[in-house]
Amino acid sequence: MAEAATLTNPIHATRPNRVAVGTIVWLASELMFFAGLFAMYFTHRAQAPEIWAESTALLDIPFALVNTIILVASSFTCQAAVFAAERFQRRRTGALWNMRAWGMHEWMVLTYLMGSVFVAGQVFEYAHLVQEGITISSSTYGSVFYLATGFHGLHVVGGLIAMLYVLGRSFVAKRFGEHEAITTIVVSYYWHFVDVVWIGLFAVIYILK
Repeated sequence: MAEAATLTNPIHATRPNRVAVGTIVWLASELMFFAGLFAMYFTHRAQAPEIWAESTALLDIPFALVNTIILVASSFTCQAAVFAAERFQRRRTGALWNMRAWGMHEWMVLTYLMGSVFVAGQVFEYAHLVQEGITISSSTYGSVFYLATGFHGLHVVGGLIAMLYVLGRSFVAKRFGEHEAITTIVVSYYWHFVDVVWIGLFAVIYILK
């Protein structure tokens, strides 16, 4: 009877658990944190519109757009890793260039590389702005810009570290099972969150006039 019950009620990797629910609650608190950063940005912008007009003219919007596209695309590759994890596919089953046969490892590594490129792009942009005289202490705009984008960048780095943990756990596991799949799913929640937050930051800082 127990075996029959197991067959009729299989365990799915997507079933909600305490870790996933706890992660969602924690991300809700992080959302409030970023809401405070958005409020800070709009408040200081309203008080010093002339500084904002001068400083935003120095932003390289095309470069930031490309960097944004890379980060947004990484959400799709991360979700592809989730789909592979849900079917308990650890590694690719075909040639490397056959992306349809990729497993969680290949998709997660690609996501990690894209996230790393985004962080490197942000560092490059910081270096450019510092050369233009915009530092965290140069003006109100500089302080708000670096705080908002910097905290987001730290969250991206945190996501990259989490991906390394997921990959490491998968490599050492004798069998890729439910626990490894759920860990991948939980990390994807976080990664989608930082992607959505950046879309908001990009729209507000680079697009909204």
